[in-house]
Amino acid sequence: MPPLGPPLHLPAGPPTAPPGAPPVVPPPAPPVELPEEYTPTARDLPVITRTDTLIDRPAADFVPAPEADSDAPEGMGPLYVVGDVHGYYDELREALAAEGLIDADGNWAAGNARLWFLGDFTDRGPDGIGVIDLVMQLSAQAAAAGGYCKALMGNHELLLLGAKRFGDTPVQSGAGTASFQAAWLLNGGQKTDMDRLEDHHLQWMARLDAVMEEDGHLLVHSDTTAYLDYGDSIEAVNDTVHDVLTRSDADEVWDLFRKFTKRFAFRDESGSQAVRELLDVYGGQRVVHGHSPIPYLLGEVGTEDGEGDGIAVDGPHVYADGLAIAMDGGITMAGKLLVAQLPLTG
Repeated sequence: MPPLGPPLHLPAGPPTAPPGAPPVVPPPAPPVELPEEYTPTARDLPVITRTDTLIDRPAADFVPAPEADSDAPEGMGPLYVVGDVHGYYDELREALAAEGLIDADGNWAAGNARLWFLGDFTDRGPDGIGVIDLVMQLSAQAAAAGGYCKALMGNHELLLLGAKRFGDTPVQSGAGTASFQAAWLLNGGQKTDMDRLEDHHLQWMARLDAVMEEDGHLLVHSDTTAYLDYGDSIEAVNDTVHDVLTRSDADEVWDLFRKFTKRFAFRDESGSQAVRELLDVYGGQRVVHGHSPIPYLLGEVGTEDGEGDGIAVDGPHVYADGLAIAMDGGITMAGKLLVAQLPLTG
């Protein structure tokens, strides 16, 4: 089953310079374009085998944040965000422990800190249900310690909910008839996750919010303006998403999933204007999102068979005139599972 659109490959390696000469920096690959009315009846992104080889590239210059009130609410601690996890349970525990958020046993260790997951807990990686169980556990432990651990709705939560609820039920898509089951399998669905999925997991996912604002940061899963289709306030968007899932109409949930799967709205020349559209409606000084892996935003990826190289991801990617922060480090493609404290510092 081929990926949508042209193959996404890097050259075998960067060009080299003569001894003593400055290093040759290869030009970035051209952006990958998706059709305007893209619908995920084929794989959204290639499922690229992870390797331990990363290209050692200098980090991009840090873009100063717009001025914002970064003070935490009274009595609350620092704010952290986590990018897409996609079933990589061990890597998640390692990343959270490195920030002092959990202890060696995987228990909350951050007191009154605030932690937001940006969605996409399952698919592609080996233990999506283990990831959900950990997030649910940390939510209870953080609340007891005076902090909190919360999560947003990602497109893969919608995909898993749809695959469980509707299976092979035909739905109307822009490319003809499709089904949640087929889309789930094409986009990295894991049988072990489906086998371990229980009612309390489904209820938890269905209650997740889609948008939230914290300390001047507008938190969303996807780098799209499709949220504007669902309401003119954060509360309205979240209520509408919950209503769609409560009605449980296959075509309506599919349309929600399709729109939340759109990407790259903030990447090109008009990207900063797209970010401002969201900020003007929902508030905040910056959008923080997951969904589109940083290697894809930069136009550089490895190959589907694990050959070739990927871009080194050392931290969040700030772009769109400093108005957007990308948090999906590309854990499924030899990247990094990102955890960052907000606001970012240089």
